[in-house]
Amino acid sequence: MTDILMPKATAVWLVDNTSLTFEQIADFCGLHPLEVRGIADGDVARDIRGADPLVNGQLTRDELDRAQASQSYRMKAVVSRHAEMLKPVRPAPRYTPVSRRQDRPDAIMWFVKNHPEVTDAQIAKLLGTTKATIETVRNRTHWNSANIKPVDPVTLGLIGQLQLDETVRKAAEKRARDEAREGGPSLRPVGEVEPETAPEREIEEEDYDARSGPEPTAESVFGRSDD
Repeated sequence: MTDILMPKATAVWLVDNTSLTFEQIADFCGLHPLEVRGIADGDVARDIRGADPLVNGQLTRDELDRAQASQSYRMKAVVSRHAEMLKPVRPAPRYTPVSRRQDRPDAIMWFVKNHPEVTDAQIAKLLGTTKATIETVRNRTHWNSANIKPVDPVTLGLIGQLQLDETVRKAAEKRARDEAREGGPSLRPVGEVEPETAPEREIEEEDYDARSGPEPTAESVFGRSDD
């Protein structure tokens, strides 16, 4: 049985427009025969508009005619050449060669020392390790702690530079969002903010007094007379 689009809508159309049995429709649409019976009785999918599988290219007229001629015949849906391309592709589990597995604790220590913003889940996914191993490396309880030293995972050949840069970037952005959500430095009310111009004005006045010196006298201007 091939997965089809809008199975219930297709079943509604087949119930209303063909003489197929409930078992034939259920097999084609991937439903239970009782569910198809409920559609026929109006108890199921009563608000769903039927979808013609002939029009949308999921069934050929020859297949439908064969099925209507023989109740034991099971229709085969048309397989789209694009169906496989539309399916989400799950990445395969990361495999680390045996010769490189001993280097993973060094890479873990490098992340712990240089990028604490990267979470254990990100490190585990990137290096193909476990959170328990990361915790033992961080707490120095790993069986080989005496020989573990921080080494760049790119240098060790465990990951590529682009992968590392992308992981660090995402971790930094997440930390920035978390800090912004928690709130930055608090703002003081306007009434509590002291004006900054007053001290500057006082300094300017003091400088002027220092520069001006004592007020000039007649003797200092015309000279002292002995007469």
